Amino acid sequence: MKSIHNPILEGFNPDPCILKAKGIYYIVVSTFEWLPGIRVYESNDLVNWNYCTSVLINKELVNLQGNPTGCSIWAPHISYCEDTFYLVYTDVKSTKVPFKDVNNYLITSKDIKGPWSNPIYLNSSGFDPSLFHDENGEKWLANEIWDYRLNTHNKSAGIIIQKFDYEKKELIGKPYKIFDGTEYGKTEAPQIYKHKEYYYLLTAEGGTGEGHMVTVVRSKNITGPYELDPKNPMLTSRDNHNLYLKCAGHASLVETDEHEWYLAHLCTRPIMGKYPILGRETALQKVIWSKDGWLRLIQGGHSPATDVELPKSFNGIIKKKDNKFFDDFDKKNLNSEWSTLRIFPNSSWLNKLSDKSIIRITGAESPQSTFDQHIIAIRQSDINFSAETVITFNPTNHLQLAGMILYLDTMNYIYLYLSYDEEKGIIVQVMKAVKDDFSILPVKLPVTGKKVKLYIKVNGINAQFSVEDQETKEFLVKEDISFLSGGYTGNFIGLAVNNLEKKNACFADFDNFKYQPE
Repeated sequence: MKSIHNPILEGFNPDPCILKAKGIYYIVVSTFEWLPGIRVYESNDLVNWNYCTSVLINKELVNLQGNPTGCSIWAPHISYCEDTFYLVYTDVKSTKVPFKDVNNYLITSKDIKGPWSNPIYLNSSGFDPSLFHDENGEKWLANEIWDYRLNTHNKSAGIIIQKFDYEKKELIGKPYKIFDGTEYGKTEAPQIYKHKEYYYLLTAEGGTGEGHMVTVVRSKNITGPYELDPKNPMLTSRDNHNLYLKCAGHASLVETDEHEWYLAHLCTRPIMGKYPILGRETALQKVIWSKDGWLRLIQGGHSPATDVELPKSFNGIIKKKDNKFFDDFDKKNLNSEWSTLRIFPNSSWLNKLSDKSIIRITGAESPQSTFDQHIIAIRQSDINFSAETVITFNPTNHLQLAGMILYLDTMNYIYLYLSYDEEKGIIVQVMKAVKDDFSILPVKLPVTGKKVKLYIKVNGINAQFSVEDQETKEFLVKEDISFLSGGYTGNFIGLAVNNLEKKNACFADFDNFKYQPE
């Protein structure tokens, strides 16, 4: 039987917020330290999804330089009212206990592809803001509230709401605390919906790992009091380790024209049941309203389904997901699949030489820098894949490096790179950082050709690194990459150039890049 097969957004696509506007379904997801910020996906039928656009596309909209790992753009929430898209999100500047330094913003646009307004600062009391447009014209901002005084590591203290005056472009009146959370703790990701006579508040609880869940409360008044779903949690993977979709939580609702309801939610597919290398992905569940007015999975229980019933209106073709990607760099602009770390690409460090079908990247800081790291990368979307590139690079000392990298964050990466050795000349080597424990693997292979092919082949948690120089292909090393899992993001495959001697004083040219699911 045909169905929606989860996850619908593969690879690093967490914290989904789903919306139907102008006859089209949209999902926005978190991007953390990767730019452009806030990816938008679209679908005409809830079944086939495509990348649509990104929102935070220039330094006038956002500045992430120096933001620590796991910070930056969290949990965007999109809504549509008065022929306008409203998008609220958090820019996280620090998460070091006991504090959490966050700034919440609102931007608006008449078109999903922009241009978007300049950010309106909202507050800093907690993260995961959402904007609810009530039937009476009032607008309410909801967010998690952080209390540094709590004697726990995670100091989420519940959910608050406050009126937002769009004319004044500021929050007004006092905040109301509408939910303390349950014993599962870590209450976040608030989203409010009005259905019949009730206001429903969806939250995520239990943390973003295996204990993740969706908690629902309701009230006939937006400011409360709210009652807890007696069958809480509404959705979770926490009590069934055999599920294909793990870590189910952080959800949002959408209604079809036929009055069917679907829930978009976060999930993971850990390799070997242990290693979520692909990061947190997005799935869909079909839901119904019970006779007593609570949200329920159509299949019953609270476990996420891998295959989900199609909308009644669907009469199209279910397109096979194909994540293969090839870029020969012959276009003027950078392909939209590429992301950069904390800084936007500009001509000072990245240039498309489209007449030569190459991309030129100049060298800057190391893979552990949070300020000026020159890398372009794509999400790993498949458990098994191969990646390759052709590089021209002429380093003159060991401080100059360029190549292809598997990159989770500043503390976890493995890098197949060219550099210079005083005895062997230009060499290919592999370095890795595992939870900040740095090492250079002993294989050191001299290369003589002007153009060198670099290969990485990944099968689950195993990665093979190879190099081809003047038609001779040599296997370098095989490594366990299970350490490229955890945290808030997922693994990326990138092209990187570093110059630890002098920024922008050397460059590497890449002829092409290929990512192929296996």
